[in-house]
Amino acid sequence: MNQVHVEQKSYQMPPKDGITVAHFLTVADIERSLRFYETVFGSTILSRGDSKGVPGYIQIANTWLIVNVGGGLTPDKPSVTLSVPANPDSVSSFMNIRVADIQACYELWRSRGAEFITEPKVKYGETRCYIRDPDGYIIEVGQSKPDFTYG
Repeated sequence: MNQVHVEQKSYQMPPKDGITVAHFLTVADIERSLRFYETVFGSTILSRGDSKGVPGYIQIANTWLIVNVGGGLTPDKPSVTLSVPANPDSVSSFMNIRVADIQACYELWRSRGAEFITEPKVKYGETRCYIRDPDGYIIEVGQSKPDFTYG
């Protein structure tokens, strides 16, 4: 099997070179979401945003979240309205956090206020569970089986 070597880069927000990927979440309350991600995951708040349209930025490990309140149509998205999930039990995407020790993360993040849907469960040779954030988004927390490698 061929191994692909990818040069490790340090990514910045905003990027000074190339690209950086961030995930946008429409939230009801920017400050509440910032506190949740900072408290539960030990994330770094990069920008607090405001209720007038300036988003908050959060760095979680090697990724960034942009959180902002919903809103109506704008010139750059004339047919799109942003809103928090109407039904948090029906989702089309979610954040996936891979961890080295799921049981330790489950205990720590639960002690920090994370609301897990269930305790960690084994499925397809990996162990995973899900957290709900304050707006109902789900976050998968998973630990791959010990001999699993990507690529």
